Amino acid sequence: MTNNDILRRLRYAFDFSDTKMIAIFRLAEKQVTRAEISNWLKKEEDTDFKKFHDVEMATFLNGFIISRRGKKEGDQPKPEKRLSNNIVFKKLKIALNLKSNEILEILESADFVMSEHELSSFFRKPTNSHYRECKDQILRNFLKGVQIKYRKPSNESDQAAEEPKAVKPSVWDK
Repeated sequence: MTNNDILRRLRYAFDFSDTKMIAIFRLAEKQVTRAEISNWLKKEEDTDFKKFHDVEMATFLNGFIISRRGKKEGDQPKPEKRLSNNIVFKKLKIALNLKSNEILEILESADFVMSEHELSSFFRKPTNSHYRECKDQILRNFLKGVQIKYRKPSNESDQAAEEPKAVKPSVWDK
């Protein structure tokens, strides 16, 4: 998955406005403009599209962690120069304060089943013999599950789809 795609999915799942995204970057001590955010969110075919680099993604995720969990004491983590799906997954786990069973439930909500042992292999150090690379499919399904769990219905038609209204029987039903 590209960083641009991950950013798009997070923005949608949490309904972030441009102002909120700027504030998240500011929490990680990076100034960005509305135009930069707009260009990162565009599709690759668009002429204004700009690639969202690993350092910028790591900065955004660090800011997301701070926005959800608060600033930790002492030195703040420096953004990684190179990101992997494992690091993105781990940062999202931290930001959302998720336990293994909650992550498994999120994955199941996206129709993706995984064991706790498989899941724990993604959060190990790369030098560990049980470390496993997180593939795009797993991160994509996790983000889909995050959207299912955290995205609030935006209008009445979404709410109506969730809560069917009682229908009075018509005279023709008798």
